[in-house]
Amino acid sequence: MNATQQTADEVAERLFGSLLGTVEIMSVYVGDRLGWYRSLVVDGPASAVELARRTDTQARYAREWLEQQAVAGLLEVESEGAPDERRFAIPASTAEVMTDPTSLVYLAPLGRMLGAVGPALPRLLDAYRHGGGVSWDTLGDDARESQADANRPWYEKQLGPALAGVPAIHDALAAPGCRVLDVGCGGGWSSIALARAYPGATVLGVDIDQPSIDLAVTNARDAGVSDRVRFVCQDAAALPDATVDVAFAFECVHDMPRPVEVLSAVRRTLAPGGSLVVMDEAVADAFAPDGDELERIMYGFSLFVCLPDGLSSPPSVGTGTVMRPSTLQGYGEAAGFGAFEVLPIEGFGFWRFYRLS
Repeated sequence: MNATQQTADEVAERLFGSLLGTVEIMSVYVGDRLGWYRSLVVDGPASAVELARRTDTQARYAREWLEQQAVAGLLEVESEGAPDERRFAIPASTAEVMTDPTSLVYLAPLGRMLGAVGPALPRLLDAYRHGGGVSWDTLGDDARESQADANRPWYEKQLGPALAGVPAIHDALAAPGCRVLDVGCGGGWSSIALARAYPGATVLGVDIDQPSIDLAVTNARDAGVSDRVRFVCQDAAALPDATVDVAFAFECVHDMPRPVEVLSAVRRTLAPGGSLVVMDEAVADAFAPDGDELERIMYGFSLFVCLPDGLSSPPSVGTGTVMRPSTLQGYGEAAGFGAFEVLPIEGFGFWRFYRLS
């Protein structure tokens, strides 16, 4: 149904449903950041007093949150009693979505992304009025950890098998001594997954955000791949020429203020025959009203996170999250790449894979 076909009541009903969703996401942020979900999983069912004691939080707030989560259908009431004695349990389905960092349905981190936006809203309004933007660094650790943790299970479980299905990429990565570059590596889980899938390769992850690099170094050490994965905080333009066999850019090109410059720098790092694989949002080929849910959520992220981040470092092309395939192809051609293709990788979360060579 397009906008002109909706009655005022239908628009109001839709907005009320969105309000419910927003409130629930905010409550997920609280339960995630305060460790309440995890305590219910690890320590078992609890009353508000017990949950507060376990997590060093306040019982009255814990009680309101527990009741709200039960009303929303995310928690179960295990036993009745006085308000502070009522005990709550977490179902396995909710536990997986909220606390299992290895699950493909681990969505609790997305609450952190919106949590990061909240304090930045006055600055976002100022940017909307006067120009400029709000950087990734301003959004802080909630945003960094949100993206890293939400993407991690897809990299760990699906990236190796996905690339194995593309012979041109798989063969290059499987060659002994393959040198891999991961541009915009963030928390490093993509680099770690590449190293695990291709033990003969060495991986260099670069990012311009030092806290993200610090997080990546810790993650690689904990994963036991520090001997083959290295991270540095620097611009891709500083990398030496012809020193990389395969390069990757996971969900970051649309954030770059000057993507052609970065892609040009990556192209120069590639040895003869090398290629760049870009993973970015699987948005529609062209703009159209009444988009699907994926299109709607990507415009949401663009409004509050990606476009303001890209515009925070002028001069900027201002791509935004909704980067159409033709836009990336244009960037690749301007950067000197001669070939562009969409790779045959299906069902990989919200994303689409491209190859530039």
